[in-house]
Amino acid sequence: MQTQTVFGQPSWTVKSDNVTAHVTKLGGMMGPVAFDLEDRTVQPFSVAPWCDEGPSDRPGILRALRGDFFCMPFGGSAEPYLGEDHPLHGETANEEWAFDSTGRHRLDLVLETRVRPSKVYKTVRCGDLAVMQKHTVLGLSGPMCFGMHAMVAFRSPGILSFGGTHGGHVFPAPFEDPALGGYSSLKAGAKVTDLSHVPMSDGSLTDLTRFPAREGFDDLVQLASDRKQRLGWSAVTFPDEGYAYYQLKDTSVLPTTVLWFSNGGRHYAPWSGRHRNVVGIEETCSYFHLGLRGSVAPNPFQAEGIETYRDCRPSEPLEVTTVCGVVPIGPGFGSVAAIVATTSGITLVGESGARIERTCEPGFLPV
Repeated sequence: MQTQTVFGQPSWTVKSDNVTAHVTKLGGMMGPVAFDLEDRTVQPFSVAPWCDEGPSDRPGILRALRGDFFCMPFGGSAEPYLGEDHPLHGETANEEWAFDSTGRHRLDLVLETRVRPSKVYKTVRCGDLAVMQKHTVLGLSGPMCFGMHAMVAFRSPGILSFGGTHGGHVFPAPFEDPALGGYSSLKAGAKVTDLSHVPMSDGSLTDLTRFPAREGFDDLVQLASDRKQRLGWSAVTFPDEGYAYYQLKDTSVLPTTVLWFSNGGRHYAPWSGRHRNVVGIEETCSYFHLGLRGSVAPNPFQAEGIETYRDCRPSEPLEVTTVCGVVPIGPGFGSVAAIVATTSGITLVGESGARIERTCEPGFLPV
């Protein structure tokens, strides 16, 4: 299957009747993705503003940065972990994937990791206004953190909401360093019990459910999912654009959500203050973006009984499946209040009580 250059990167294309998804060869990043709502097309994901600047010596993850991609390990460590020196977000986000096969509405890729030997199979399958991604890791041994790294562009004001959570934490140290040209606004280490009232470093409170906000700052928050609800979800409604974006996951595999609010807080290259109005909604099994060292070490989530890494065995494949999609919404829908599984798919329930039914192909849901 041939690639074509999309926003500066050789990419494969996979389609269904109303979805067109591009997947980069470098880093296996899914984006952009266009959803056809009949009267308009929407593209929820962001693409880094430097995507067309040509060749550079930047790591693969920064050269290709866009959409959604699989990280293994999730994040990075300043020092090697047990002799393993993984690049930021792992080889899966930095190396070139190889074409494996294709089928109806489906693309299959493969990557062999070298720092920690394994074979990773990626499947991207387009359905009815939705895309499923499945990553199957074979031969992996030892502790590993991992996750998906979706980045949603807020081209208009949006309202964020999440399935049942146990609250969470702001990153335990200042997320950005002014001495290096980075700025963050939230109170380091603050416990999050209500996303609409989160402490800032200046003593005030901010509402993390509304974005864009906090212009000139980048911040990081991590939420713990309620594992009694195996179907976990994250969502954003865009009232001005008349649609809602959602993500689905299996909370037994991805028990946390890392939220990266990026709004021009990084002034060092290649960011240069121009990465704005983006929220990373990153479904993970990790401790923030601190890589293997930080995720395996004791941390507040582990103390609360939340896994931040998985002890992998070569005889047991690691399977990570997520779904993302969009639905058109009417005036007054509000935020997404619930997403529940049905016999034929899912139902999105709006804050107003409005219900939107979506059918899913068999095997499409991540649980």
